[in-house]
Amino acid sequence: MSQYKLQVEVLPQYLPEQSDPGNDLYTFAYTITIKNTGTVAAQVISRSWSVNDANGTHDKVKGLGVVGYQPLLQPGEQFQYTSGTRLRTPTGTMHGSYFCVAEDGEKFDVDIPVFILDALSSESGKRNLH
Repeated sequence: MSQYKLQVEVLPQYLPEQSDPGNDLYTFAYTITIKNTGTVAAQVISRSWSVNDANGTHDKVKGLGVVGYQPLLQPGEQFQYTSGTRLRTPTGTMHGSYFCVAEDGEKFDVDIPVFILDALSSESGKRNLH
C-alpha cells in the first residue's frame, strides 16, 4: 500500500431550483469525500478542476484549498464538503486533481476521476409517476 494515498468519492446532484433551462443555465452541486487511505498524514493544499459542457466549452478552475479549508487528514480520517458549478448545457463532466503535501514534506497529486453532471436524467426521474 502506498504511504501517500487519498481516496476521492464524488456525488453530483442537479439543482433545478437554482437553474434556468430557458436561459441555458444549469446548476449542479457535488459532494466530495476525501479519505486518507495511506499511512502518512497529508494536507490538501490546492485544487485544479476541468469543467466541460456539452458544447465543448472547457473551464479551468484553480485555487487554494477546498471551500476555504486546507484539511490535514491523518491516516483513516476523511473530509467532506459540498461545492457547485454552473453549465450552459444540461449535461457535462468534471475532473481534476488535488495538490497535497504529506506530513514528512513529500508532495503528491491526487486525481479526481471524471464524473458526469446530468440534468436530464434527474428531471425525467422526477416526472415519472407510478
